[in-house]
Amino acid sequence: MKSRPNHYTLLIFAPILIATGALGLMTQSGTGPMSDAFAYDVFHIVFGVIGLAFVLLKQEKLVRAFNIGFGAIDLYQLVASLLGLFPLTYFRWKWGDDVAHGVIGVALVAIGVLSRR
Repeated sequence: MKSRPNHYTLLIFAPILIATGALGLMTQSGTGPMSDAFAYDVFHIVFGVIGLAFVLLKQEKLVRAFNIGFGAIDLYQLVASLLGLFPLTYFRWKWGDDVAHGVIGVALVAIGVLSRR
């Protein structure tokens, strides 16, 4: 069986997105290095469910597109946070989000672009 890096990456990443959003909704403490904005938590859950659906449906082209697209969104969120762009007011990013967006964004885009089935 050929290695499917996009598939395995999203198989791990999608549940992490869902868990991150759910945990954020449950805690809402306002402390810590990560945002606790309601809209941001819902964003994570929705995109985690979409990514997991692509994996479970074994839609490899969609999985690859998701990795590249979500990675690009993460990189945009880093730039938006640093420059005060939309949706800063709704997501209220903190420094921990910036670090995560940079690392995850680069990783997802690289895996999506460099790995082909």
